[in-house]
Amino acid sequence: MASTLLKILVLATIFSCVSCQHLKVPASEFAASVRFTIEIIRQLISKVSRFPILIFSDFRLRNAVSDCLLLMDLSVDQLTQTLSASLNPTGNDSVTGNVNADMLTWLSGALVNQETCKEGFDDINDIIKGVVGGILDRITSSVYSLLLNIKPITTTPFRGGNKQISSKNLPNWLKSHDQRLLDGSTNKTVEHVVVAADGTGDFTRIMDAVDAAPERRSERFIIHVKKGVYQEYVVINKDKWNIMMFGDGVNFTVITGNRNYVDGWRTYSSATFSVKGKGFFARDITFENTAGPEKEQAVAFLSDSDLSVLHHCAFYGYQDTLYAHSQRQFYSECYITGTIDFIFGDGAVVFQSCHIVARKPLDKQKNAITAHGRQKQLETTGFSIQFCNITTVPELVNSTTETYLGRPWKMYSRTVIMQSYISGAIMPKGWLEWNEDFALDTLYFGEFMNYGPGARVEDRVKWPGYRVFNSSAEAANFTVAQFIIGNTWLPLTGVRYTAGLGM
Repeated sequence: MASTLLKILVLATIFSCVSCQHLKVPASEFAASVRFTIEIIRQLISKVSRFPILIFSDFRLRNAVSDCLLLMDLSVDQLTQTLSASLNPTGNDSVTGNVNADMLTWLSGALVNQETCKEGFDDINDIIKGVVGGILDRITSSVYSLLLNIKPITTTPFRGGNKQISSKNLPNWLKSHDQRLLDGSTNKTVEHVVVAADGTGDFTRIMDAVDAAPERRSERFIIHVKKGVYQEYVVINKDKWNIMMFGDGVNFTVITGNRNYVDGWRTYSSATFSVKGKGFFARDITFENTAGPEKEQAVAFLSDSDLSVLHHCAFYGYQDTLYAHSQRQFYSECYITGTIDFIFGDGAVVFQSCHIVARKPLDKQKNAITAHGRQKQLETTGFSIQFCNITTVPELVNSTTETYLGRPWKMYSRTVIMQSYISGAIMPKGWLEWNEDFALDTLYFGEFMNYGPGARVEDRVKWPGYRVFNSSAEAANFTVAQFIIGNTWLPLTGVRYTAGLGM
């Protein structure tokens, strides 16, 4: 009896120690708070679902309600993942092996979902805005309390240059099928389905191929989209995991649409292509929104996909081209163009070896390349732009149009640009105010070892939140290895990347 009791005490102590490595409170207390938050969200979903949406004559209101339901459903998933990882931190619920990083990512995503839902009702004068807003505030407060109870991320600084890809350094939790597919033993990607606009494939519409993909699949489901122009709106929902989509090349495989704010679409639902399922991977595809600068917000590509990769893709739009809404994302060798805030969102995102090009907006408008939406200092989100080429279309060189590296969308907006070429078309002050002195002392804008005629920092803004990194140690926090824990999941994609500063 004494022996059995001793074993129970030992096991309890071990579990407690494992939990205390990640949480500031007992796991049972944390779990109860997560369950409480999930219940509030489900109550909101139930309440909003009962609204007779179809009788609303206001197209904007219908879109706002629909977006909110999707976002709340996504929050439930993110909180459920957090709950599982907190109760079993040594199990398979952690997707990177860094439980703190995973939980902070998912909770940061759940936090921004509420804000995006509220923003959808901003210019709608309806009683629903008041009803929904109050509950959303409760959810936000509860999610923030959960963030407060997770210990900070601990990572080992990566010291090295390019991370080489081979079967030897693929994660041991990869399925053997994926290893054979991705270890470089063959140059051919074996597709599961083919989409062809000319009728020579399994489908003529991309959305039909997405619908055919199994839900919650642990292995890749590969969709080959052959060359052609696909005028459709694609949504990969949260239960479509590990979809890999490859085209026949940028400007050969084109997915295009023109939804926009002026015509009644909310920013979140204006996207030509939207992905929420984790592990999304795309290459050699163009995503575009052709609405034009006069139509205001018009998204070409939106991602809520955790551990997602976009390689050798192009994103064409004007205002709000690329909406990196939430969670961990990696963009490699991509071409991204637009006008106002054309890279925006609250994701934890690294852009590496991308070509970022500002284009001509309306007269008297100013270009801001980035607008990051970090709301709370505890969020592990931000934009890291490394080894990129930042420039403008030729007609903006020596023009009266002002182009800036970014502006603070939310209170703790965070953007870092390092080891990148910056064109002389970028304004010498570098960064633009959002609204007078809003967030100037709480934002985090940084530059490190950039070059080119626009990289001089002598005339940069003097805001308290702006800094020029004087050491590689601070810059290293925004590398692939540390900022998005990339060494634990990027190798499976086969995409080459630089894990550290490459110095």
